[in-house]
Amino acid sequence: MTHRIPRRLAFTFLLLLAFPCAIFADEAVRGNPTALLNRKDDGYRGIWYYNQKLDGNEYVYKYSGGLGTYPANHYPFAVYAPEVNKTFFCYGGTDREGTTLLHEVGVYDHRAKTVSRPTILLDKGTTDAHDNPVISLDQEGHLWIFSTSHGVKRPSRIYRSVRPYDIDELELVAPTKEEKGQTVPMDNFSYVQIWNVPRQGFACFFTTYNRALLGGEHKVQRTLAFMTSADGVRWSAWEPLAGMAIGHYQNSGVWRDKIIGTAFNYHPDRPDEGRVGLNWRTNLYYIESRDFGKTWQTVDGRRLSTPLRDDQIAGPALVHDYEAERLNVYVMDLVYDREGRPVIFYITSQGYRSGPEDAPRVWRTARWTGTEWEIHAITESDNNYDFGSLYIGDDGIWRMIGTDGIGPQAYNTGGEVSLWISNDEGKSWTRRKQMTLNSPRNHCYPRRPINAHPDFYAIWADGNGREPSESNLFFCDVEGNVFRLPRQFEGETAPPIQE
Repeated sequence: MTHRIPRRLAFTFLLLLAFPCAIFADEAVRGNPTALLNRKDDGYRGIWYYNQKLDGNEYVYKYSGGLGTYPANHYPFAVYAPEVNKTFFCYGGTDREGTTLLHEVGVYDHRAKTVSRPTILLDKGTTDAHDNPVISLDQEGHLWIFSTSHGVKRPSRIYRSVRPYDIDELELVAPTKEEKGQTVPMDNFSYVQIWNVPRQGFACFFTTYNRALLGGEHKVQRTLAFMTSADGVRWSAWEPLAGMAIGHYQNSGVWRDKIIGTAFNYHPDRPDEGRVGLNWRTNLYYIESRDFGKTWQTVDGRRLSTPLRDDQIAGPALVHDYEAERLNVYVMDLVYDREGRPVIFYITSQGYRSGPEDAPRVWRTARWTGTEWEIHAITESDNNYDFGSLYIGDDGIWRMIGTDGIGPQAYNTGGEVSLWISNDEGKSWTRRKQMTLNSPRNHCYPRRPINAHPDFYAIWADGNGREPSESNLFFCDVEGNVFRLPRQFEGETAPPIQE
């Protein structure tokens, strides 16, 4: 007996044979943050996102725009691999309609000077850019993608490339952590900063919304935490680092295989002053470990008992008391100089709202000299969520790539991108190059790759600050020349477009 296959079913079967990961519209896949796609995209398109609409404010949002490399507390988005002379990167992408957040991975070939078509790893089922991925590279060359989640409602995942130095196929890892003497699945984490430390393994600074980690009754909404892993699969117990008042945001750094550290603010609980929570984030703190997280200390070597709690708000980890000055603090970066001394890069402002009323928004560095914190201003910008990355070269030159320039949507997130130089350890700065000018949309969140190659020195996205828009992806070289990643591919690779 002969059975005829319906034409539609036959076509689907042939499509699956030719493109096994191409059935993207299937409801079992689309919007399912646990479904692995490994599907090639036909171009680079970033996610547009906003947070907190402001009533009666012409600037519309607290922050908004093309946030494919947001937030400040995720790191890294790119890593250079000298073994293959390529920079691998991830970002928050989207479909052509801008309706969902896609975790995507790309690669720039420094020899060929081309980028590949990006691989769509998964559809996160949200447009929240807090769920953007971060990337790492292990000693064998395998790529690791950490799929973060904003809060506890969506799952978090870890993925690993099947082959070294290859973005075409990744596989789901089943990570575990130690908890109360038991090995349990690990399926939720936020604001991840992942470091592969030579001879040590993975060091992960992150935030948890799980209030049980601190135990007892408390008001902390965001607890800073830390964990390690030798293989990326089996993770240590989560160690809370700080849980003062309402919580924190942190930015971490690593110096060689000797120091891991984190700089953070805190979210006050001052109801009598009307200052409660993240919109009044303030103060600047720093702690470090020289034994891969077994113990923690201040920058001058004083042992700390973690987690830091309310009795440590004015404790020895405090770098500067900005609460006394009624200033908000937005940490952007943490790097180390040639001697392993930390330099914290951050913005201070008068308040959380977009617009001129809370100016000035001052960009500052706090550098540990060996005896004290030395604080200097670099420049000013027009939004609290403007952003820059700090680089300290082996030649001692400090570079900063940031969105300090006024963009087409003034007082909204981002702006025009500039390259700044300091030859005296941050005491004075010169704008070396205005990298973008007369842009149609604000540029947002230029991010420093791990082991940055001079030809791929920062990656970022653009977007309209006041209404949903398309978002392009960009990168620059060390001289400040800007290149746009193609929105549409004809083949498997393409050269970036110089702006």
